[in-house]
Amino acid sequence: MDLNDRAALRRKLIQDRLDLPGRLALAEELQSVLRVWLVHRSELTIGAYWPIKGEFDPLPALYRWSEANPLRRIGLPVVDKEHGTLRFQVWYPGCPMEEDAYGIPKPKDTEVFEPQLLLVPCVGFGPCGLRLGYGGGFMDRTLAALRPRPATLGVGYAHGFQPMLKAETHDVPLDAMITEEGVVWEVRA
Repeated sequence: MDLNDRAALRRKLIQDRLDLPGRLALAEELQSVLRVWLVHRSELTIGAYWPIKGEFDPLPALYRWSEANPLRRIGLPVVDKEHGTLRFQVWYPGCPMEEDAYGIPKPKDTEVFEPQLLLVPCVGFGPCGLRLGYGGGFMDRTLAALRPRPATLGVGYAHGFQPMLKAETHDVPLDAMITEEGVVWEVRA
């Protein structure tokens, strides 16, 4: 497959993810990796995502993280159509939800906040912080616009590693990447 054909690569990786043997067991392993990774983090606000197309669901681990400190908040993205970016609204189990224009659930009428840490779903990923998303550019534009820029953690399954993937000019590198196998890379400040 031509790695320059990102649309074809996305389709293949999404289908591969949906077909992963033992995906539920892999998700349990990734839950553990995420919980351990979060233990020593100082951030109080995390922007996450609602899992779609076989993505790993980070919300159970994040909810456990939030239970340890009443000041910790979790947010889910809401599309800002005017700017093509994402803003984050508080999420908690049982909060009112509605579907966005893409059919993805989002919090309804909850507080907007700036995340200090952003969990970023990865369709695929390459070396040195390179992420392959769905191609809409929402995450890259959001990261370019947020000030201060939050720390970023890519989350995905190990099958998505593409060692020959090349960055495009708009790609914003991630600070860390985890899979069910552990920490793939992490930039130390």
